[in-house]
Amino acid sequence: MTLRRKSKYPTPTPGWAVYLRTSDEEAQNPEASQARQRYIINKSVLERSDLPVIDEYKDVLTGRNPQRIDYQRMLQDARFGKFSHVVVERADRFGRNDTEALRAIDELDEFGVAVRFANQPDLNPMDADDRIIVALSFTLARRESILSGLRIKGAAETKRANGGYLGRVPDGFISVEDEAPGRKSYAKKSHHIEQDPERAKIWRLAWDLLLGDKLTLEEIAEELHTRGYHYRSGRPFVEVKANGKRKVHYNTMSDIFHNWTYAGWIVNIEEGIPPKTLRGNWNPIVTTEEFEKGLAILARRHAHRVVRRRHDYLLKGLIYIALPGEERLRKLTGSTSNASRSGGGTSYYCVPRSDINLLCSDIDAQIPLKLMRIQVNPEILPAIRDCYTQDIAQKLGHLRPDERTELESALKAVDEEEARTARLFAAGKITEAIWDNLWAEWQDRRRTLRSNIESMDVQQDYHVNNLDAALKIIAKVGLLYNSLERSDQKELLRLMVEKVVVDPEGKVRLELRPPFAYLQEISERVRCQGEAGADKTKASEYAGSCSDWILDCGHSRTRTYNFFLVREALCQLSYAPRLLMERLVLYRRSPFRSTGRCRISDARLSDQ
Repeated sequence: MTLRRKSKYPTPTPGWAVYLRTSDEEAQNPEASQARQRYIINKSVLERSDLPVIDEYKDVLTGRNPQRIDYQRMLQDARFGKFSHVVVERADRFGRNDTEALRAIDELDEFGVAVRFANQPDLNPMDADDRIIVALSFTLARRESILSGLRIKGAAETKRANGGYLGRVPDGFISVEDEAPGRKSYAKKSHHIEQDPERAKIWRLAWDLLLGDKLTLEEIAEELHTRGYHYRSGRPFVEVKANGKRKVHYNTMSDIFHNWTYAGWIVNIEEGIPPKTLRGNWNPIVTTEEFEKGLAILARRHAHRVVRRRHDYLLKGLIYIALPGEERLRKLTGSTSNASRSGGGTSYYCVPRSDINLLCSDIDAQIPLKLMRIQVNPEILPAIRDCYTQDIAQKLGHLRPDERTELESALKAVDEEEARTARLFAAGKITEAIWDNLWAEWQDRRRTLRSNIESMDVQQDYHVNNLDAALKIIAKVGLLYNSLERSDQKELLRLMVEKVVVDPEGKVRLELRPPFAYLQEISERVRCQGEAGADKTKASEYAGSCSDWILDCGHSRTRTYNFFLVREALCQLSYAPRLLMERLVLYRRSPFRSTGRCRISDARLSDQ
């Protein structure tokens, strides 16, 4: 019987979709695994149903990865109503990620598609009691997958400790299967590496040319190319282009000359295995002394290389241009002409393969002025506090009691889930060990929900008390910028600025990150409300005032400030410019992120 159709999706066609999955560990013989799954599904489900089999979906990939090709195709076909039921052998065949699997089952139910398991065909994942068993099956499958991963990792570490090689075999070696009498054809096979008789002599020759210390890497590649050799992939050492120019491929050769495998050593810095500590069980192509001599030659040559100077673009990755007639912004990249000259050349922000070129010096010089304008008039601080308090109250549920109701409903749902599971425990459907684990989980969820309900009463005062600290930081940022090193200026901009937008004339506009964008928005909101309620004379005076506290009053006004205030702010910041930027990272966490707004959330900054 098909499920009731949901109104916004087409009516599912009555029929079964069979999903078969074989993990990558079984990839040596997936046909046998899929045949067994198909047999169990037919015997337990399909033979007892009058519905036809519409399609079959097969994947050979771990269930921890939801991006399986046929799995995603099955979900897409379900959306279009191609079938009404999905059947798999067991829950772990559907997926080993419990969160993703339950989400997919709910999504299929929304499409009007039911999911059944051949090993327990009477289970309905959408039934409240059965769902507990299904969720537990997925959780156990995920645990089994984690344990399997640990076993595989342990086997790999054991093989490495015994001198075995892990990973793709380097050029010059081949992988050889170990002989094991009586091993099944579908069982895992162990391998070791040996020298490739054909390829090993090529790299022995390459090492001899390097150790002679007469030829560069380009010249070694030319010599090997002259003798008719190439890389294992078929890529030539020297590529001759159609215009007659020669391109020498020596980067791979450099990597080989730095690979300790050729000297017979296992090296893995990430696993804590430095060079010359773990010997491999294969015959090396060069000796350790020859390998170290080659490294010394390469290091000496690298020390005398003339490194081309690169310009440090301040706004790299941040700068965009708004072109007339185009809705979308176009990203600018950095380019420096004549970089080899003594002066370092001329740097531009540009659109590749176009006539749009803006001098970096002109654009970068506008940034300090724009940062100086991220200020708030102290006359409107009371109104900002009131507006901010209202926003916090709306977000935290003081003016929206439904958020508190949602938390209380979630707490009640935990109690109901515990009651349903208690009935299953009393009926003997789950063991005492499983009950103990679930009970501990319920207690943790109760503590979390109750803590969230209690914290709602104190969060509003907590955030409002930090508003002044955030405003003070914004004021200090404008003073701090010019005193920072170049690298710190870049970091500060990336913490404060989402995008730097320029027009074709080179005028800059900053799009800020939270909380700066939110405070700027709330300041403009309060200013507009104030101007709307005041008379014209007062509004003009209010909008154009040049306070001692305001550091920048617009293009046509003189920048004035209180010297003693500036000196005091600089003294407060001079000892810890990096500390300020670390604190700015904390301010980017926000309950208003989804709405483009941001809260002020770190009480530790209130004394700064």
